[in-house]
Order: sequence, then structure tokens, then C-alpha cells
Amino acid sequence: MGSDEPRSDDLSLRPLLRCAPGKPPELTRSATDATPGFEGKKKRAVAWTAEMGKELGQLQERLFAAGTAGDRRRLLLVLQGMDTSGKGGTVKHVVTHFNPAGCRIRAFKAPGEEEQRQHFLWRIGLGLPRAGEIGIFDRSHYEDVLVARVHGLVPEAIWTRRYDEINAWERMLADDGVTWVKVFLHLGRDEQRERLLARLDRPSKHWKFNPRDIAERALWADYQEAYAAALARCSTPAAPWYVIPADRKWYRNWAVSRLLLEHLRELDPHYPPGDIDAAGSRAALMAD
Repeated sequence: MGSDEPRSDDLSLRPLLRCAPGKPPELTRSATDATPGFEGKKKRAVAWTAEMGKELGQLQERLFAAGTAGDRRRLLLVLQGMDTSGKGGTVKHVVTHFNPAGCRIRAFKAPGEEEQRQHFLWRIGLGLPRAGEIGIFDRSHYEDVLVARVHGLVPEAIWTRRYDEINAWERMLADDGVTWVKVFLHLGRDEQRERLLARLDRPSKHWKFNPRDIAERALWADYQEAYAAALARCSTPAAPWYVIPADRKWYRNWAVSRLLLEHLRELDPHYPPGDIDAAGSRAALMAD
């Protein structure tokens, strides 16, 4: 294998990125510009990502077709990360692989008045993918143990019990056919500054800049602590967390594509058999 080539396609990325249950990851010490599981240069990663896209599209079509015949399985990609970590960019990248008709995408902002009157999982449940679909969450129910914790939006007694509620809920959905792919896009603080400055330097990106992001940066250490706790408490066999270094956008896209490919290959959906008289239908069309 050449020095500019990635590792073998047989390599499983999941063990390299998966969070160990109950063990808080050392986020402050892990390199956010690392490329676990990939040995090579950006050009090769981009090419390989495009190659994976073809198989991802085929597997999605098979999953969607199986769903029309009663197969309840579906996949849900959950994206969490600090501002500018690339959640929206990842959504845009992932969707290019798939037929939008089989995707359900939700971006969860701060809850509105109606949502605040409900259990915190209520609005998340409304956005779940249906049988045969691939769902993508840009932020998720984890905001209620991240933002709620850092900003003290609810008492500690409430947000601490939410970890167990989340685990039970995700376990129930896994039993019902949901394959969870929960990804934390781990961005470096210096890299975030550069991305925020880039938005200020380009008038066409000013709409993406929120002055509140600067205030949130002051809480960086608190957020890292909150993320480490959520990853440790809610990385379970039914719904593990994966940490993807996010400073390099090309690696982020490659790693997310690779994780999705591994999970869909494992699901191995098949086209359902058609209950039709193909020969009779062909004869009728030819006689028309």
C-alpha cells in the first residue's frame, strides 16, 4: 500500500471511533485534526467518499423498498457538535448520496412554547424516520442534557435523570427496528475561531453568523464537560456514540460516509419479491 493510500476497505471504522460505555472520553486531549482509520491525502479521501456514495445509494434504495413490504427497519443519523462543527455541512454531504424521497431530515432549534409544555422527547419522536427511511437529526434530544445543563435551564435533578430516560427510549426504538448512528463532531476551539472569522470575512456568510456564538465560546470548557458526560452515560450497545475529529471537513465526510456504509451493509436489506404476473403484464402491454 502506497503512502498516499487509505487503509483497506475491510477495516471497520466503528471500533476506532466508538465511545466506551460509562467511560467519559478525554475530549480536551484528543486531536481534533486526526484522521483515525484513514491513511492518505485529501484527494484520495474525496475520491473514496464518492465511490462509497454509489453503494450507499443502492443500499438506501433496498432499505426503502423493504420498508414498503413490512420491514420495519430504518436508520437514524444523529449529529451533535459545537457551533461550526459541520452539522449542516454533513447533512448536505450525506443527502447527496441518497434519494431525498427516502430521507427524513430534522434540524432541532430551541423548543417553542408548545414543545416546552411537552416531555422533552415528544418533539423528537415526531421527527423519527418511518420504516425503510433514513433519518438525519441536526441536533437532537441531547440538547436537553447539553444546553439545558450548561445554561441551567432546568434543575440538576431533572437533567441528570434524562440520561436514563434517553437510554430507555433509544433501547425501545432499537428493538423496534431503528439503527442508531450517533456522531459527535469533535471540533477544536482554534478551528472554531477560524471558521467564525471566515463567516465575518465573507458578506455572503453573515447570515450564518450569530453574535451569541461568541458568548457560547466562553462556555467551551462547560460544554466539553457536558458532552463527555453525555457520551459516557448514553453510549450503549443499542445506541453507541462515535466521536469524529471534525477539523478536516474532508475526513469528516469520509468518516460519516464510512460509518453509514458499515451499518447499512450490516442491515443488508433486500428488495421484496414482487407479487405480480410479469409474463401476463408483459403480454398485455405488447398487445396494447
